[in-house]
Amino acid sequence: MIRFITTVIAGIVLGGIVHLVSVLALPQIASQDAYARLAPLTKVNEVSQLPQALPDQAPLPFLDPAFAVAICRYDLSKGPLKLTVPVSQAYTAVSFYTRNEVAYYAINDRSAGRKVIELDLMTAEQHGELPEDEDVTAADRLIIDSPSTTGLIVMKALASEPGMMPQARAALGSASCKPEPGAKS
Repeated sequence: MIRFITTVIAGIVLGGIVHLVSVLALPQIASQDAYARLAPLTKVNEVSQLPQALPDQAPLPFLDPAFAVAICRYDLSKGPLKLTVPVSQAYTAVSFYTRNEVAYYAINDRSAGRKVIELDLMTAEQHGELPEDEDVTAADRLIIDSPSTTGLIVMKALASEPGMMPQARAALGSASCKPEPGAKS
Protein backbone atom coordinates (compact mmCIF):
# COMPACT_ATOMS: atom_id res chain seq x y z
CA MET A 1 0.00 0.00 0.00
CA ILE A 2 2.83 2.42 0.86
CA ARG A 3 4.47 1.63 -2.47
CA PHE A 4 1.22 2.49 -4.32
CA ILE A 5 0.83 5.82 -2.45
CA THR A 6 4.48 6.70 -3.12
CA THR A 7 4.00 5.99 -6.84
CA VAL A 8 0.84 8.14 -6.98
CA ILE A 9 2.53 11.04 -5.16
CA ALA A 10 5.60 10.78 -7.41
CA GLY A 11 3.32 10.82 -10.49
CA ILE A 12 1.47 13.90 -9.25
CA VAL A 13 4.72 15.74 -8.48
CA LEU A 14 6.22 14.80 -11.85
CA GLY A 15 3.02 15.85 -13.65
CA GLY A 16 3.07 19.18 -11.82
CA ILE A 17 6.69 19.82 -12.78
CA VAL A 18 6.04 18.97 -16.45
CA HIS A 19 2.95 21.21 -16.47
CA LEU A 20 4.78 24.13 -14.86
CA VAL A 21 7.76 23.88 -17.22
CA SER A 22 5.53 23.69 -20.31
CA VAL A 23 3.42 26.67 -19.21
CA LEU A 24 6.52 28.78 -18.53
CA ALA A 25 8.25 27.75 -21.77
CA LEU A 26 5.25 28.21 -24.07
CA PRO A 27 5.56 32.02 -24.49
CA GLN A 28 9.18 31.62 -25.55
CA ILE A 29 8.50 28.95 -28.17
CA ALA A 30 5.12 30.10 -29.51
CA SER A 31 5.37 31.28 -33.10
CA GLN A 32 2.06 33.18 -33.23
CA ASP A 33 2.38 35.45 -30.21
CA ALA A 34 0.70 38.87 -30.11
CA TYR A 35 3.71 40.65 -31.58
CA ALA A 36 3.88 38.28 -34.57
CA ARG A 37 0.11 38.42 -35.14
CA LEU A 38 0.11 42.22 -35.11
CA ALA A 39 3.18 42.66 -37.35
CA PRO A 40 1.23 42.54 -40.65
CA LEU A 41 -1.45 44.92 -39.29
CA THR A 42 0.84 47.57 -37.79
CA LYS A 43 3.86 49.69 -38.63
CA VAL A 44 6.83 50.25 -36.32
CA ASN A 45 6.68 53.46 -34.25
CA GLU A 46 3.24 54.38 -35.59
CA VAL A 47 -0.26 54.05 -34.14
CA SER A 48 -2.46 51.59 -36.02
CA GLN A 49 -6.11 51.03 -35.16
CA LEU A 50 -7.32 47.44 -35.03
CA PRO A 51 -10.56 46.56 -36.78
CA GLN A 52 -13.69 46.25 -34.66
CA ALA A 53 -13.61 42.99 -32.67
CA LEU A 54 -16.13 40.48 -33.98
CA PRO A 55 -16.70 37.05 -32.41
CA ASP A 56 -15.58 35.08 -35.47
CA GLN A 57 -12.72 37.30 -36.62
CA ALA A 58 -10.50 39.19 -34.22
CA PRO A 59 -6.79 39.93 -34.62
CA LEU A 60 -6.21 38.93 -30.99
CA PRO A 61 -8.21 36.66 -28.72
CA PHE A 62 -10.46 38.01 -25.97
CA LEU A 63 -10.82 41.56 -27.34
CA ASP A 64 -13.78 43.35 -25.78
CA PRO A 65 -16.14 44.66 -28.49
CA ALA A 66 -16.98 47.68 -26.31
CA PHE A 67 -13.43 49.02 -26.74
CA ALA A 68 -11.75 50.66 -29.70
CA VAL A 69 -8.16 49.36 -29.78
CA ALA A 70 -5.03 50.87 -31.30
CA ILE A 71 -1.50 49.44 -31.25
CA CYS A 72 1.96 50.97 -31.48
CA ARG A 73 4.62 48.38 -32.22
CA TYR A 74 7.71 50.19 -30.98
CA ASP A 75 11.45 49.94 -31.59
CA LEU A 76 13.66 52.05 -29.33
CA SER A 77 16.96 51.08 -31.00
CA LYS A 78 17.12 54.45 -32.80
CA GLY A 79 15.97 56.59 -29.90
CA PRO A 80 13.16 57.36 -27.45
CA LEU A 81 9.51 57.71 -28.42
CA LYS A 82 6.96 60.37 -27.57
CA LEU A 83 3.48 58.91 -26.98
CA THR A 84 0.41 61.13 -27.04
CA VAL A 85 -3.09 59.67 -26.53
CA PRO A 86 -6.14 61.94 -26.28
CA VAL A 87 -8.64 60.62 -23.74
CA SER A 88 -12.10 59.54 -24.86
CA GLN A 89 -15.37 60.56 -23.23
CA ALA A 90 -15.81 57.38 -21.20
CA TYR A 91 -12.45 55.75 -20.40
CA THR A 92 -9.00 55.45 -21.97
CA ALA A 93 -6.20 53.08 -20.96
CA VAL A 94 -2.66 52.54 -22.22
CA SER A 95 -0.65 49.37 -21.48
CA PHE A 96 2.98 48.61 -22.27
CA TYR A 97 4.34 45.14 -23.09
CA THR A 98 7.79 43.81 -23.94
CA ARG A 99 8.36 41.77 -27.09
CA ASN A 100 7.75 38.64 -24.99
CA GLU A 101 4.36 39.93 -23.76
CA VAL A 102 5.45 40.91 -20.28
CA ALA A 103 3.37 43.86 -19.06
CA TYR A 104 5.55 46.47 -17.39
CA TYR A 105 3.46 49.66 -17.18
CA ALA A 106 -0.13 50.85 -17.51
CA ILE A 107 -1.86 54.19 -17.15
CA ASN A 108 -5.43 55.37 -17.63
CA ASP A 109 -7.14 58.71 -18.07
CA ARG A 110 -8.07 58.94 -14.39
CA SER A 111 -4.52 58.49 -13.16
CA ALA A 112 -3.20 60.86 -15.84
CA GLY A 113 -5.74 63.47 -14.72
CA ARG A 114 -5.65 65.34 -18.02
CA LYS A 115 -7.27 65.50 -21.44
CA VAL A 116 -4.20 63.93 -23.08
CA ILE A 117 -1.94 61.13 -21.87
CA GLU A 118 1.61 62.18 -22.78
CA LEU A 119 4.79 60.32 -21.95
CA ASP A 120 8.28 59.55 -23.15
CA LEU A 121 9.27 55.91 -23.65
CA MET A 122 12.94 54.98 -23.60
CA THR A 123 15.35 52.32 -22.43
CA ALA A 124 17.20 52.69 -19.15
CA GLU A 125 20.40 53.44 -21.11
CA GLN A 126 18.69 56.24 -23.06
CA HIS A 127 17.28 57.62 -19.81
CA GLY A 128 20.78 57.61 -18.35
CA GLU A 129 22.07 59.62 -21.31
CA LEU A 130 19.64 62.50 -20.69
CA PRO A 131 21.32 65.74 -19.64
CA GLU A 132 21.11 66.40 -15.90
CA ASP A 133 18.62 69.24 -16.23
CA GLU A 134 16.26 67.06 -18.33
CA ASP A 135 16.46 64.13 -15.92
CA VAL A 136 14.20 65.92 -13.45
CA THR A 137 10.73 64.80 -14.41
CA ALA A 138 8.36 67.74 -14.28
CA ALA A 139 4.70 67.25 -13.51
CA ASP A 140 3.92 67.43 -17.21
CA ARG A 141 6.61 64.97 -18.35
CA LEU A 142 6.35 61.29 -17.56
CA ILE A 143 9.30 59.09 -18.52
CA ILE A 144 8.78 55.33 -18.80
CA ASP A 145 11.81 53.02 -18.91
CA SER A 146 11.23 50.04 -21.18
CA PRO A 147 13.00 46.81 -20.18
CA SER A 148 13.43 45.92 -23.89
CA THR A 149 14.04 47.82 -27.12
CA THR A 150 10.98 46.35 -28.86
CA GLY A 151 7.43 45.79 -27.69
CA LEU A 152 3.80 46.80 -27.92
CA ILE A 153 1.78 49.72 -26.63
CA VAL A 154 -1.93 48.89 -26.45
CA MET A 155 -4.35 51.82 -26.33
CA LYS A 156 -8.02 51.24 -25.51
CA ALA A 157 -10.95 53.65 -25.51
CA LEU A 158 -14.31 52.59 -24.11
CA ALA A 159 -17.50 53.13 -26.09
CA SER A 160 -20.07 53.05 -23.29
CA GLU A 161 -22.84 52.65 -25.89
CA PRO A 162 -22.61 51.20 -29.41
CA GLY A 163 -23.30 54.64 -30.88
CA MET A 164 -20.22 56.03 -29.10
CA MET A 165 -17.77 53.79 -31.00
CA PRO A 166 -17.02 56.44 -33.68
CA GLN A 167 -15.97 58.92 -30.96
CA ALA A 168 -13.80 56.30 -29.24
CA ARG A 169 -12.14 55.38 -32.56
CA ALA A 170 -11.64 59.09 -33.37
CA ALA A 171 -9.88 59.65 -30.03
CA LEU A 172 -7.46 56.81 -30.74
CA GLY A 173 -7.13 57.94 -34.36
CA SER A 174 -5.46 61.15 -33.21
CA ALA A 175 -2.97 59.31 -30.97
CA SER A 176 0.69 59.42 -31.95
CA CYS A 177 3.71 57.29 -31.21
CA LYS A 178 6.76 58.76 -32.89
CA PRO A 179 10.48 59.23 -32.30
CA GLU A 180 11.37 62.25 -30.23
CA PRO A 181 12.89 65.16 -32.12
CA GLY A 182 16.64 64.78 -32.31
CA ALA A 183 16.52 60.95 -32.22
CA LYS A 184 18.86 59.02 -34.53
CA SER A 185 17.32 58.02 -37.87
